[in-house]
Order: sequence, then C-alpha cells, then structure tokens
Amino acid sequence: MTRTSSSSAARPVGWSVKLLGWVCVLFGLLLFLGGIWLITLGGSWYYGLAGLGLLVSGVLLNHGSMKALWLYLLVWSATLAWAWWESGSDWWAQVPRMLSPTVILVLMLACVPALARAERARG
Repeated sequence: MTRTSSSSAARPVGWSVKLLGWVCVLFGLLLFLGGIWLITLGGSWYYGLAGLGLLVSGVLLNHGSMKALWLYLLVWSATLAWAWWESGSDWWAQVPRMLSPTVILVLMLACVPALARAERARG
C-alpha cells in the first residue's frame, strides 16, 4: 500500500518523533517546576530555564517543526556553559551534567529527516 501526499501532510511526523516530543514535554515540565521551586528558594535559574526550553522543544517536535532542534541546540549549549561554569574542566564532573542532555540531542538529530519532510510537506 502506498501513501498519498495528502496522508503524509495529515501526519507530519511519525510516532518516534512524537514519542520523543512527549518525553521532552514531560521531562521539561518536571525540570521547569523543580526549577521554579529552586528559584523561590534563591537557587539557580538554570533548571527553570532549561526545563522551559525542553518543554517548548517537545511541543515543537510534536508539531513537526525544525525549530525544535534549533531551540534544543540553544538549551544544550547553555547547559554546556552552565556545566563548565559549575564544574570547570573536571571531565568526571561534566558527565552527570551533560550525559542526558547529549543523549536527547543525539535523538533530536536523528529526527532531522522526519522534521525536514514535515517542513517540506507544509510548504
């Protein structure tokens, strides 16, 4: 069975991209809420801002927008800067701060072909 171009336009991205989108929304929401709590206690703003960025990236992924990748690259870059500021060049101290964000980045990069197809389908 072949797909028509109209069915591709109706379903801009596949289930795997949507699953990653919902995972980002869930983790982004948790990070954001925890970050807000930390801000009220006088702590770092990083978690609130990173959580918001991850949440919005997840929403954009679910809509099949390439903006999700660009926003997440910004979040990842800010995470790298924060991790470097917090722990310096100590590689072992960087691992827990950068491992999960980097795994998400790799998964987002794997979504690029589907996102590009969705963007082309929208015209």
